[in-house]
Amino acid sequence: MTRPVIGITAYREAARWGAWDVDAVLVPDAYVRAVEAAGALTVLIPPGSSDAVEVLALLDGLVLAGGADVDPERYGASVEEHTAGLRPDRDDSELALAQVAADSSLPTLGICRGMQVMVVAAGGRLHQHVPDLVGHEGHRPAPGTYGEHGVDLTPGSRAHDILGDHVLVSSSHHQGVEDAGRLTISGHADDGTVETVEDPTKPFSVGVLWHPEVRDDVRLFEALVEAAARPS
Repeated sequence: MTRPVIGITAYREAARWGAWDVDAVLVPDAYVRAVEAAGALTVLIPPGSSDAVEVLALLDGLVLAGGADVDPERYGASVEEHTAGLRPDRDDSELALAQVAADSSLPTLGICRGMQVMVVAAGGRLHQHVPDLVGHEGHRPAPGTYGEHGVDLTPGSRAHDILGDHVLVSSSHHQGVEDAGRLTISGHADDGTVETVEDPTKPFSVGVLWHPEVRDDVRLFEALVEAAARPS
């Protein structure tokens, strides 16, 4: 039986290994390991991929990976103090991928930035600095670190079907969801912030603001791969 092929959106970053110091297209290995552990093959989608329809036609499912802040101009806002590291090439290609994936019902899992991309593609808006709302840094104690907190899932949602009533997660974000647009909110952190969105009209379209790939729990990836393996 042929395994489904899952595309993972990648970063373009300066990287060093051995004698080399060059720009590279890369993604943290935890994403690849999680998708492969769930039973699928993986391919990386470079930033700036020009034809979302052509790219997604090659795939059975999509992971929109984490990374830098989405440019607030993409949802009609001005850049605030804590918003930084904008990547217009990723915004261009990933917003197009998210929109085409939604239009074609391609099974999609958005993670952290990827969940925010799904929200913006669905006409939603982001909070640019969650600590200003909740009064703590628990969702990202410091850049490059993970905070640990609980998430309550809404009964009847796809996220609840996969994860149950409550799940302990690792997160590393400072932005959040102000308005989910056409998506449905299906989970909140212990402090009330939105942590999960989904489109219940699609076979699998779920976004989570935490990083499931860094924990020993591949249930979300297994659900994605299961949906990707179904005949269209």
